[in-house]
Amino acid sequence: MALWSGRFSAGTQKDLAKLSESISFDRRLYACDIAGSKAHVTMLAARGIIPEKTAADICAELDEIQKKIEQGNFKFDIALEDIHMHIETALIEKLGAEGARVHSGRSRNDQVALDIRLYLRDAVDGIIAKIRAFQRSLVDKAAENPRAVMPGFTHLQHAQPILFAHHLLAYVEMLDRDAERLADCRRRINVMPLGSGALAGSTLPLDREMVTRLLGFERPTRNSMDAVADRDFAIELLSDLAIMAMHISRLSEDIILWCSQEFNFIELADEFCTGSSLMPQKKNPDAAELSRGKTARIYGDLVALLTLCKGLPLTYNRDLQEDKERLFDALDTVNLVLDVYTPMISGISVKKDRMLDAASDPGLMATDLAELLVKMNVPFRTAHHRVGELVKYCREKGLELDKLSLEQMREVIPEATEEFLTLFDPEKSVGAREIYGGTGYREVAGQIAFWQKKLQ
Repeated sequence: MALWSGRFSAGTQKDLAKLSESISFDRRLYACDIAGSKAHVTMLAARGIIPEKTAADICAELDEIQKKIEQGNFKFDIALEDIHMHIETALIEKLGAEGARVHSGRSRNDQVALDIRLYLRDAVDGIIAKIRAFQRSLVDKAAENPRAVMPGFTHLQHAQPILFAHHLLAYVEMLDRDAERLADCRRRINVMPLGSGALAGSTLPLDREMVTRLLGFERPTRNSMDAVADRDFAIELLSDLAIMAMHISRLSEDIILWCSQEFNFIELADEFCTGSSLMPQKKNPDAAELSRGKTARIYGDLVALLTLCKGLPLTYNRDLQEDKERLFDALDTVNLVLDVYTPMISGISVKKDRMLDAASDPGLMATDLAELLVKMNVPFRTAHHRVGELVKYCREKGLELDKLSLEQMREVIPEATEEFLTLFDPEKSVGAREIYGGTGYREVAGQIAFWQKKLQ
């Protein structure tokens, strides 16, 4: 019999019971539910609302229930709907009427809001730790290849020579913003809703500040209606995870391209690739492709939760039961991708000679020519135009930029000197970019050292 069934004369219709249950997915909240209940009854006893012995007996039995769940000896039944009802029912079966005191001064509305916040708080901490490990793998790979030069791309066209390490560190920056967003989101998760009741608080003399301290929250919620209806923190978390998934998807795209025969810049370790069921020679970058694909799934979780909440009146509505599957799915997906990605990065083999060869197209140093003209006091737009004309000149005559004589170059760029003929070295081009944030050797080495220290 459901704990709420007192005013009903008939049991729940069997298909409604299936529609109503959430124990199939919210059972993972058991530890959070138990921690919240222990803090709640400790406060109830301190306020004289229930006897001290009752609180002690409830806490002891909650510990036993947790052991049973973790050992796989706890029976779940969809008739009891959710994890909250399962644990409370088990308490009452063991302790009788004294066990029923556990729910004094609370509702499932504020109870589930508490459990989700406790769960997400720990989940965020775990994801941030994995992001840091992911960053370390990228920084380590950059440190292993501090002078590997590759072509940088805009519009997926060869643009200018850069360091491979510089490219990897761009993703370290993205992941750092992801970690910062999650840490900031955690602040809004870390607010204690218990004591809000169904929507209006309680007539009992609850000490919400005490429960806040016991559970390690920053403060209690200020408005009981908002406390039970709020899922902003969950939407914000899914938004942060979606942005991070987008970053991982972009890196996946780079890795997939770099592994292709056309690029051939890197090779992934065999354990992160699969073969073809038909073509024996294939080595497919499935880990990167699947991670790219999982991004769509996380976007779907975010959109589903936004859509779920968009038309809900205050306060609690049963629709909100649907938030947990979206949250759990996104968290599980992100954790799995991070678990795969960090060792995958560590196992990358870098083909430095192939990268350098691709970066040696003299056209990639065209900007170096224009900037040397700027140093000679030629306005940049004039310099840009003249170098563009020089590129056209070479194309029309079937020549490479680095094969021009000084006399030929001066036909288009009268200011050209012998120095202009020395600019078509990609390693020299990279070395000339020692501006803060640039791709120069010393600058990138400094960035690697910065991240190594920060991520210790």
